[in-house]
This record gives sequence, structure tokens and C-alpha cells, in this order.
Amino acid sequence: MAWWGKVAGGTFGFMLGGPIGALLGAVLGHKLDAGYSRLGTGQHALPGEQERVQAAFFAATFSVMGHVAKADGRVSAHEISLAQQLMAQMRLDPDQKAAAMTLFNRGKEADFDLASVLNQFRRECHRRTTLIQMFIEIQVQAAFADGRIDPQESSILGRCAEVMGVHSSELDRIIEMVRGGRSAQRSDGNLSVEDAYKVLGVNPGTPLPEIKKAYRRLLSRHHPDKLVSKGLPEEMVKLANQKTHEIQMAWKRIQASGA
Repeated sequence: MAWWGKVAGGTFGFMLGGPIGALLGAVLGHKLDAGYSRLGTGQHALPGEQERVQAAFFAATFSVMGHVAKADGRVSAHEISLAQQLMAQMRLDPDQKAAAMTLFNRGKEADFDLASVLNQFRRECHRRTTLIQMFIEIQVQAAFADGRIDPQESSILGRCAEVMGVHSSELDRIIEMVRGGRSAQRSDGNLSVEDAYKVLGVNPGTPLPEIKKAYRRLLSRHHPDKLVSKGLPEEMVKLANQKTHEIQMAWKRIQASGA
């Protein structure tokens, strides 16, 4: 958790700057000023590239999630619950939970600059497409918190995808994947074949060799170690593990169906 230690020390807001630095500053308050004074003293090492990406991912994920939750004008109990479940899955400590909720609430504010946050996050990612897609998946999952994606949420997801360089067809595939994954979680292992196809992003009737390729591609994309090496905060590994489980469940269900 080296990246969080440096965030808590106050150095990251200074090093990142821009809207994400401002978000981290809102989280840390006076600690940010303390971080300035320690720069160059040897008390804190400057953050490396991976740590910068991890901090940017954390800040962007929870702030944009709050923005998505407020898309229809109000934040439902389901949306707050989903954010809290995400924090529980990540096993955040009390300070990290407080930071995540501050970011979530900041994203709900009327003056939240979505495009600026996303543009900076994309620059920090340096074309790490697997990381960007994981970010989009989390935002789609947030939009589904109340069981559906309303037009306002759909519009914001479209803006997120556009700014992050994700094609609209890929966004549609992610939405179907998350929709199928939600069914997998509710079904307690009794995933329907229809939802299994959605999880793997293929159509019924697709030849099995092509389905297997899609399965392997998704499995590689969501491999926890690979995502962490690209800049996924280590606390989010459980999310990657859950996605991997859903992908494996979908592949087994399609195999069992004799497709």
C-alpha cells in the first residue's frame, strides 16, 4: 500500500496536480500542506509511476462513481450501499473508507468537472487499456446499483467511454457483461446460458472455438496480477477476482450446455 502511504503523507496531491490532485487535497486537507514541506527532505520518497496510477485510479473511481450515482438527481440507498460494498470488498481501513466517501461525495457536487478528471486519469494511465476497461466496468456496475441504467446514467457512461477512448460498441459489450455478471451473483451458481453468453460478450450460436478465444481474452484481461502491475490499487484485487470467477462460471455453463 505504498501509494496510500504517500497519499496520506500529503505528497501525491502536489505531484499529480490538476483536478485529481485537487480531489486528493480535499481528502487530505491540511495534510497536503505538510506534504509540501517534506518534499526534498528525504522523509518521503517521491511516488513512482505505478503509485501515481494507483492513486489516480482510486480518486477517479470513487469520485466518478458519486457523479454517476447523482445522474438522475438523487442518490439512492442502493447506490450508497453499492459504494459501501465496494469498500468492504476492498477491505479499506477507516482512513481509506473516509477518503473514498469524501471522493464519492465530491463527485455528487454540481461543480464536479467530469471531463477534466477523466482526461487527467486517461493521461496517467498511459494507454493501459485493461485498466481503463476495469474502470469503466466499475462505473457500469455503479449505474446498475438500482437494477437498471436510466437515460441520465447512460449519457454519463457514454461520456466516460468517449473521454477514456472506449468505443461505444465496447461500452455496450461491457454493459451486457455486467448485466450477465449481476445475474451470476443472484443465481448462486445457476447461471443461465443466455447470461453466460452476455458475460463472455458473445452471441448465441457463436462457434465454440470463438467462444473459447473470448473466454481466454477476458480471463487474461482480468487477471489480478496483470491488473496490479498496470496500476490497479492492490485493494481492488478482490474485484478482479470476482470478475474472473464470473468469466469462468460463464465458460463452464456454456460448455455444459453442449453449445
